[in-house]
Amino acid sequence: MIRVAFQTLRARWVSFLGTVVALVLGVAQVAAMGVLIMTMLDLPDRPVERFAEAPAVVQASDPDWDPAHHDLGIRSLAAAQGISAELSEKVAATGETVVDRAFYAQIEGGPADQVGHPWPVARFGGYDLADGKEPSGAKDVVVPSDQARTGDKVTVLTASGVEQYTVSGTVSPVGWEDAVFFTDAEAARLSPRIESLVALGPVADVRAAVGDSAAVLTGQDRHKADASEAADRETLDNTITLVPVMASVAGTTAIFVVASTFAFAVVQRRREVALLRTVGATPKQVRKMVRNEALLVGVVASAVGTVLGLFGAQLLADMLIAMDISPEWFTVEPSLHWTVLAPLAAAFLVGLLVAVGGAAAAARRAGSIRPIEALREASVDDTGVTPGRALLGVIALVGGVGWTAWIAIASPTSVLSPTVYVVSLMVPVLAAAVLAPLVVGPLTKLLMLPFRGASGPTAMLVRESALTSRRRTAATAAPVLLTVGLAFSLLAATDSLGAARDNGLQNRVSSQYALAPDGTPGISPQVIERVAAIDGVHIAAPILTTVYTKDENRYEENDGLVVDPVALKKTMDLKIIDGSLDDLDDNSTAVADLWGMDVGSELAVEMPDGERVELRVAATYKALRGEDVAYLPQRFAPSAVYARDGLARRAYITLDNGADHAAITAQIRKAVAGDGAEFMTRDQLVASESAYARHLTEVRQRSTAVIIMIFCFIAILNTLLMATADRRRDLAVLRMAGATPKQVVRFFVAESLLVSAIGVALALAATAVNLTGLWGALLQLFGTTPIVVPYLIVIAVAVVSTLLAVIGTVLPVGAALRARTVQFLGSRE
Repeated sequence: MIRVAFQTLRARWVSFLGTVVALVLGVAQVAAMGVLIMTMLDLPDRPVERFAEAPAVVQASDPDWDPAHHDLGIRSLAAAQGISAELSEKVAATGETVVDRAFYAQIEGGPADQVGHPWPVARFGGYDLADGKEPSGAKDVVVPSDQARTGDKVTVLTASGVEQYTVSGTVSPVGWEDAVFFTDAEAARLSPRIESLVALGPVADVRAAVGDSAAVLTGQDRHKADASEAADRETLDNTITLVPVMASVAGTTAIFVVASTFAFAVVQRRREVALLRTVGATPKQVRKMVRNEALLVGVVASAVGTVLGLFGAQLLADMLIAMDISPEWFTVEPSLHWTVLAPLAAAFLVGLLVAVGGAAAAARRAGSIRPIEALREASVDDTGVTPGRALLGVIALVGGVGWTAWIAIASPTSVLSPTVYVVSLMVPVLAAAVLAPLVVGPLTKLLMLPFRGASGPTAMLVRESALTSRRRTAATAAPVLLTVGLAFSLLAATDSLGAARDNGLQNRVSSQYALAPDGTPGISPQVIERVAAIDGVHIAAPILTTVYTKDENRYEENDGLVVDPVALKKTMDLKIIDGSLDDLDDNSTAVADLWGMDVGSELAVEMPDGERVELRVAATYKALRGEDVAYLPQRFAPSAVYARDGLARRAYITLDNGADHAAITAQIRKAVAGDGAEFMTRDQLVASESAYARHLTEVRQRSTAVIIMIFCFIAILNTLLMATADRRRDLAVLRMAGATPKQVVRFFVAESLLVSAIGVALALAATAVNLTGLWGALLQLFGTTPIVVPYLIVIAVAVVSTLLAVIGTVLPVGAALRARTVQFLGSRE
């Protein structure tokens, strides 16, 4: 039957064109994303930057610490505490050492990621004085030559405050950091934590002195001490998180489209298969022929798809770079390396499995075709619903609704995880696609009701054509359903979740005003103190630190916020479950309910600066995962420069009742002017916070939606072209019955509009299920919150889908009308 299958493909290439195109695109997607993921497992070595001229670098580290298993920005306890004085003395005994400190130091108006270092370490990063001299006094600094000139007075923002310095010299800018250099003593005052040591003694002696207490970095490993190492890890983590989600959603969509397209191709050939049965082909031989056709199609399409995927991987990488997801240096190059060949081979096998698997149901259906069907004059498909299809439809319906109900009731936090929730949104949409043949009849009758009184035969013909070819109608409506349904669900879920977070933040913040960073990564505690000194002002400025709790032989880390308890009560509306914020003192804390601790229990913690303390739990509050922090007394503020940068990410301000708002707000604006903080209302803060917090989620879900829509748009055009091109007999019958070319085109356009309407209707039903589940989940998490629908975008997607369906219909009809009617009734039929 291989020979028969090959001859069939040659003779009926139009019927299989849609399957080939769908499979090529699906394999290309899988191949491109697979190559992208595998490339990240074998990234090229990044050049050493800050310590390129250093023979060895001693850096505090925990050998059991894997950054991939921890939130970005979190340091291990060893790294937070830095190099101890004892270890410094041991390394100094091996030869000359240079102390390096890395801390927040930003020239007013400079880049937000600017960093401070002691001057002696500059030479190891290739810095050379371009002008002036090295810093010698406490108020001297050396800065890049593109930011100031020698002799200038500059304002430098640090976690210790905002101070004036004199530029003693300048260095040529480097591409990998913006640094401000201080004297050793001034750097030690601003940052007591020692980041690392440059050891100039014999490396063997250095390793012996250090032992297991720290890491000795040499060669390429010195890059681990560069700030770009953490930045690269963040962007690569974002890529690793996003690409599998995109791959799973796009891959599932591709598999469904390919399977349905192949099944549709078999439906189109019912009379042809029946003729084979008439001349003696057994059901087994027919099934084998269909499987062989699928195998041949799969081999060709998978081969083409893997080649396209290989070169498309860089296009996908470029798209991720443009969206600030992947680092700018990230490239994918064709090679014979296993990281390239393995995903290509996997994509090829996936293509074969999808083709053969997609044809399995079609092969069974083809084997059941009776010889008598060859005698039918009309190419009418079987409009009855088989028990198997009905069972599958019921399972899909129960599965889609049940899955959504489970998320809404039992697992509402699933909506907060894009990785999980994006895939979950597909379940009702795919269920609607499975149910399509069962509901095409009722939907057709419903949608055609307004046209029952229409003059002319077009409406009646369109209605009857859809009703007598339900499988064809369902197959051609499926791509529209997938496009609109997935786009609608993804975009509405993204916007609704963002609105819910906005409401949650707005309800949690009870202050009237706030401070937010203005071109800086945070607000200096000195600025907070200046505002707090204004009469009638209560300000809560949580400073981010880390608390470490020991669990058997390892430490677990959690975020901690250092804040004034009195101001916290006046500015934040925490949902207290047990205890009271009134009981917060220097030896207590308030923790989230997720921590599972009781009020009055003791929490043993170690702070980033090395202090060990037992804190009494004074209160517990309700929080979502990711917002569960420990509120700590202000005596722990010095630990923040060890854990992070020592800055407040925001500040909440409440004024006394009866206070002169105009006068006090003017004082606040004057107090923060030029110091990296912006005074704003609470609503302005909520808007800026929400825009930042949901950026990555929106990028993930919208980029996934874009890829799905591109694939589905092609599938719409492809399926309609394939379906209409095979209906030459229908077109000929219309022409023989006296229909003019214009009337024929009108009929096929009207039919494509009906198909699109059926797809959109099913998409709306699936999206309604998704959004109902989302509403239930958000209700539990955030309270009453609106469902936000991006109507303009959704309408645009539906309109484009409909236009593509019309184009996919008009093109083959127009081509056919240019031939003589008799050609469609001849032996070539």
